[in-house]
Amino acid sequence: MDIKSKEAHKRVKKIKQLHKEKAVFLRLGEKLRAYFFTGVLVTAPVAITFYVAYNIFIWIDGSVNQLIPPEFFSRYNIPFKTIPGLGIVILIVGLILVGMFAAGFIGKIFVRLGDWIVRKLPVISSIYSLLKQIFETFLSSNKQSFSKCVLLEYPRKGLWVIGFVSAETKGEVKQRLDDELLSVYVSTTPNPTSGFLIFVPKKDTIPLDMSVEEGLKYIISCGIVEPEQLKNK
Repeated sequence: MDIKSKEAHKRVKKIKQLHKEKAVFLRLGEKLRAYFFTGVLVTAPVAITFYVAYNIFIWIDGSVNQLIPPEFFSRYNIPFKTIPGLGIVILIVGLILVGMFAAGFIGKIFVRLGDWIVRKLPVISSIYSLLKQIFETFLSSNKQSFSKCVLLEYPRKGLWVIGFVSAETKGEVKQRLDDELLSVYVSTTPNPTSGFLIFVPKKDTIPLDMSVEEGLKYIISCGIVEPEQLKNK
């Protein structure tokens, strides 16, 4: 083998070595990138949740503690200028008292009057109605508003949506259609408080194992938050 052939062979060998080293660094970079995003995915929800909860706690606690006169601390020889956690306790007690008042006869009159006034205000009425519907959906004590989740083809054949069964259809609707029907609420994404009430033949629905709460989370998250049944499969 002459000198030129040896040099060419060395250059080829060196180029191959450089390609191997580059491939190793690329794989390492891809792994580090994957590890980084996995770390973000694991820590970000927890960190943001605790951060928001902490700031809400501090804000409520500080706001309520400012309402306590300084003489209260000096009278009872309290060494702190504020009492940690007192704001949350007062807030919980206050909400319970407001709930007790609103549940009474006079309280219901004031609630209806306030509700009527707010609904007459432009812009504010839309925001108020949306927030009230959302809170009523998730905080309602009536857990049987929807009995189960089902799959059905809507708005046409070949397209499937998750619906919430409220009850078996009765009365005039059942008499007119003369079929075993279900009253199904089809929610919109990501706002579950708007949607459509449709009457579907029971045979055209597929019952799901997921709970109503899981179905709502699935819709609100646009399909990102999967029910536990899907995660385990």
